[in-house]
Amino acid sequence: MAIRIIRTGEDPILREISKPVKEINKGIEKLLDDMAETMYDADGIGLAAVQIGVPKRVIVMDVGNGLIELINPEILERHGTQTAVEGCLSLPGIRGEVTRAQRVVVRGLNRKGETVTIDATDLLARCVQHEVDHLDGILFTDYLRPDQIQREKELQR
Repeated sequence: MAIRIIRTGEDPILREISKPVKEINKGIEKLLDDMAETMYDADGIGLAAVQIGVPKRVIVMDVGNGLIELINPEILERHGTQTAVEGCLSLPGIRGEVTRAQRVVVRGLNRKGETVTIDATDLLARCVQHEVDHLDGILFTDYLRPDQIQREKELQR
């Protein structure tokens, strides 16, 4: 395992649409391991492969209930709404209130190639939506007007 560099700010790769994984092999397994190690090292709760410069449809998350790995995730259902402050490892020092679905049903593959379906609510639902957005080149700040973006310096006042 290795800690990878997290791409930040205006890095153009963050706007790329990630490609589906066609085959789960040792390279994808290593990518999953590196992503988890990188996410934990950065004190994050989610990470998309594109955030470490690999535009593949792979995400990892841990909102406190253990590591979740999803390959080719697809959100099948969205229910309700929730609004909360979000941040992003690729946008350090930036926060903003984003409205997302309260509950989502997401399907993808695990590292063994098995189909898994997760019925996610609250923080996990928010995390899933945030990470899947990354796979489509969307950052949480895209949902905000410029005056809604809070910068760390402003938060410390």
